[in-house]
Amino acid sequence: MWNFLTLEPEAFGLEISASSLKIVKLKRKKRGFSLASFGEQKVQQGVIESGEIKDEQLLVETIKEGLKKVKGERIKTRYVVCSLPEEKSFLQIIQMPKIEKAELKKAVLYEAENYVPLPIEEVYIDSQIIPPVHNHLDHFDVLLVAFPKKIVDSYVGCLKKAGLQPKVLELESLATARVLIKNEVVPYSLLIIDLGTLRTSIIIYSGYSLRFTTSISISYSGLVEAVRKEFAVSFNKAEKLLLKYGLVSKKAEGKRVSKSLIPVLVDLVKQVKKYVDYYYSHAFHEHLPPNERGIKKIILCGRGAELKGVKDFLFGELEIPVELGNPWVNILSPLPEKPPLPYSESLKYTTALGLALRGVREKK
Repeated sequence: MWNFLTLEPEAFGLEISASSLKIVKLKRKKRGFSLASFGEQKVQQGVIESGEIKDEQLLVETIKEGLKKVKGERIKTRYVVCSLPEEKSFLQIIQMPKIEKAELKKAVLYEAENYVPLPIEEVYIDSQIIPPVHNHLDHFDVLLVAFPKKIVDSYVGCLKKAGLQPKVLELESLATARVLIKNEVVPYSLLIIDLGTLRTSIIIYSGYSLRFTTSISISYSGLVEAVRKEFAVSFNKAEKLLLKYGLVSKKAEGKRVSKSLIPVLVDLVKQVKKYVDYYYSHAFHEHLPPNERGIKKIILCGRGAELKGVKDFLFGELEIPVELGNPWVNILSPLPEKPPLPYSESLKYTTALGLALRGVREKK
C-alpha cells in the first residue's frame, strides 16, 4: 500500500508530465521556507501518453538530465515527492462510521470495493479523514484515493533507476491545492482551473479537502495551435502572437488572435460547467455553513493562466470571481512583493511547488 496522503519530510518535488519535468527543492527558514532549487526539463513526445510511461529508459535519462540542470543549489537528497498522473487516478469522498482509526483503515479498504472501478487487488489505495468546517459529525468523511498498481509501479521503477528514493507519490491536484489555498482550508467551495501545457485540470476544493478532480484535453498548446492555424505559421511564431495579444488587443492582428482563441475557450467553459453541474448533483458530503454552499471563487493557474484577457473571459462566462493563483501563499512568510520566481514563471511550477512543500514539512 502506497502513502498517497501521508506527509514525509526532507525531499524535493518532482512533477512528471507528458511535456516536461518540473523540479523544486525548498528549505526551511525561521519563518516559512525559501526556494533552494528549481528547473524544467522537456520530455520527448511519446515517452508518456495519457499518463502511461511508454519509454522507461528515456524517462530515466530525462530525470537524470533534469537533476543536473537545476538552477540554484545542487540537489543532494535522493528522496523525492513525485506526482502521479491525474487521468489515471480515482478519488471519492465516502462516509464511514466513527470507529477506532486502526479499524477504520481496514474498513475503508473493504468499502473501497463499492467505489473503485477496478478489481481491488489491482489498485493501491490510501485514505484520509476530513474534519468538518461546520458542525460535528456522527460519522467520518474520508477522502479515498486509488491508482492502478501497474501505473504506480512503473513510476516507482523509473525513479529508482534514476537513483532516487520515492518517499511519497501524490495526485497532482492535491499538490496544486496545497500551495494555492491559504492554510489549506476554505469555508466554502472553490474551483481551481489548471490550464496546463497539454491538458487542463478541473479541481473543486471545499473545507479541508479536495472534493472533485478531472482533466480534459483543452490546453495551452491547444490555444497556440488555434493561433497557428489562423495565421499558417510555425508553432513558435504562433506562441509569440498568443503571448503578445491574448484576448485584449484592438489591433487587426490581435483581433485575429482573439477570434482564433474564442472557440477553444468557449469549449473550456462548456466543459467546466458540465463538471461543476455534475459535482453539485453528487456532492453529499460537504459540511459547510448553510450560506456558503456553491462555488464562490475560481483560482487560475498553469502555463496558460497569465494569457491576456483569459481571467476576464472566464469571469464573464462563468459569473464567478476569478483570480490568478499565488503559489507562494503557504511557502513564504511574510509574502514579499517579488517572489524568488516571477509570478508568470511560478504559476507553471504550482504542482511542483506543492510537491516540494510536502517534502519539507515535518511528519504530522
